[in-house]
Amino acid sequence: MSTYSSFPRALRIASWIARLVVAAILLQTLFFKFSGAAESVYIFTTVGQEPWGRYGSGMVELVASILLFVPSLTPIGALLALGTMSGAIFFHLTKLGIVVMGDGGTLFCLALVVWAGSAFILWLHRRDLPVIGGKL
Repeated sequence: MSTYSSFPRALRIASWIARLVVAAILLQTLFFKFSGAAESVYIFTTVGQEPWGRYGSGMVELVASILLFVPSLTPIGALLALGTMSGAIFFHLTKLGIVVMGDGGTLFCLALVVWAGSAFILWLHRRDLPVIGGKL
């Protein structure tokens, strides 16, 4: 049974705001990944994962965005988004740099926002994780 209904009103609102922000950022970047925008191609070429890494991460981000809004699967969506953004942050810090193609660090900052939002959602909905949730 979901613990969401037992959350205080403020936490339910915070959960929805976090899910909307995370999903909006993830969905907004899909166009660039799937259309082969120059910045996306540059990023995935630099990390040695062009084109399949670009398509694969786009698919994972799409699935994560959808799952964030399925009550029983919200923590799975958050876990997928958290994992994907952990990879993005890792590559920004190791191969890409904070600023990519003169973006002023925007992509890095968006990755941090999605990471933090996903971590918050996962923490909030941790008891709804399949298998281990009841033990948390």
